[in-house]
Amino acid sequence: MVKDYVPRIHFYDQDFVDMYDRTWVWIDEHWKTADDNPNFEEGFFTQGYGKELRLFDAMLSSLFLSYSNQTYSPYSLVDFFYARQKEDGSIAAGYDIETLEPVVSEGNPLGASLPLFPYVEFVFYHKIGNKKRLKDVVPYMEKYFDWLRANFQQPNGLFRVPYEATEMLGLEREGAVYTIDYNAMVAMAALYMSYIGDILNDKELAFRYKRIYFALKTRINSMMWSPEDKFYYDLDENENIIRNKHIGCYWTLLAVIPNDEYASFLIDQLKDDKEFGTDNPFPTVPVSSKYYNENGDGYRCGVVPFATYMVVKGLQNYNSFIFARECAIRHLYFILDTLHPGEEVMGDCWEIYKPMSEGAAPVLSGGKENRKRCLPQLGLISITLAIEDIIGLDISLPRKTVYWTMQSLEAMGIEKLSLKKNNITILSNKNQRGWEIRLESEKLYYFTIQILDEDKKKTLPIPSGKCSMLIDKL
Repeated sequence: MVKDYVPRIHFYDQDFVDMYDRTWVWIDEHWKTADDNPNFEEGFFTQGYGKELRLFDAMLSSLFLSYSNQTYSPYSLVDFFYARQKEDGSIAAGYDIETLEPVVSEGNPLGASLPLFPYVEFVFYHKIGNKKRLKDVVPYMEKYFDWLRANFQQPNGLFRVPYEATEMLGLEREGAVYTIDYNAMVAMAALYMSYIGDILNDKELAFRYKRIYFALKTRINSMMWSPEDKFYYDLDENENIIRNKHIGCYWTLLAVIPNDEYASFLIDQLKDDKEFGTDNPFPTVPVSSKYYNENGDGYRCGVVPFATYMVVKGLQNYNSFIFARECAIRHLYFILDTLHPGEEVMGDCWEIYKPMSEGAAPVLSGGKENRKRCLPQLGLISITLAIEDIIGLDISLPRKTVYWTMQSLEAMGIEKLSLKKNNITILSNKNQRGWEIRLESEKLYYFTIQILDEDKKKTLPIPSGKCSMLIDKL
């Protein structure tokens, strides 16, 4: 069975574990080998949506395939797009898997998509530890970034892209020309390119992208921030703020654009039940918006897992781990309630959910369809956030570090997670001696545990073999 090859998670709510296991089973059902298509030497994930492979879906999928102990290659999907890059640096937003021809729409003729390559490659590096790969893919990422700048950056320094490029079709934009979400994503791409330059000890690369990042960050803060509303907005043709709140503003947290004061204002609105603080966090528009509908209405005001993932990760940049974890747990419960709406009734998983009750958000006003069993979105929550935020593990293979942040002592952990050729197990349980962390490893690594409610933190070298630590002794 597939769960014999991927890491096993432990959590006090077995439903979460079952959802994690079920997601891997569904992935396995959709996984194809090179025999099915020779353009994917390490296999590929069709996602079950016909012949088109979308860059957006491939990027999201790679973020959880990196946890498969390389049972399913996270590289294969991304490398397919690198291999299709044209001389001018462009990579289309989608390709026909059979003909390998770009799939281009009238609304997005150049095929722009989210600039997530640097972020995804940074994740690959820390989860899988292949430094040579980073060096090999930098030329692809630089050419793509240069292509975006050449075709979409305007004289004012901001980026103007078709709405389709934001992957949020159906969201009301009110004539926006400069969208806050896409500009924040470009800034984030530059930020992670600078991080990659630091990893490669390429000072010129790091400096060049830091300069691009800070220039764009400055423009976003000076042009797109409203001091009155304490919020980032889209701009119109004349660079005037369009006071139409939407979840895209929160890409700024992941891109570390707001200062601590600005971030506190944004986070307050995530907690406010009259804004984005709905039972199922977070709708694409706030409750105060004229476009809000408690049934969701697709991307117009539904809850989209990749947006929730983005907010949760952004919150961690501003020391809001407990709130971020709470939101991840709440969202996963809504996914579970939609999958199991009642006894002896089988539901399913979707791309877009209702903000105030379980169930799929119907698409009433046009825009993207609500895809059933949308695994690229589901895996971000049931695998990635389950490991990194609900259980709380931050793993870096190159640093040989595992950082475990726990809100409070709970029975949970991970078993047989592969760190290259080193399988590790980390489990917390309560026994007669009190709370105990059991660890097993084939090689030395450094383990940090932080228990927020008890204000405890300790870093220890974990030798090969089995060992344990008592929390009371920390």
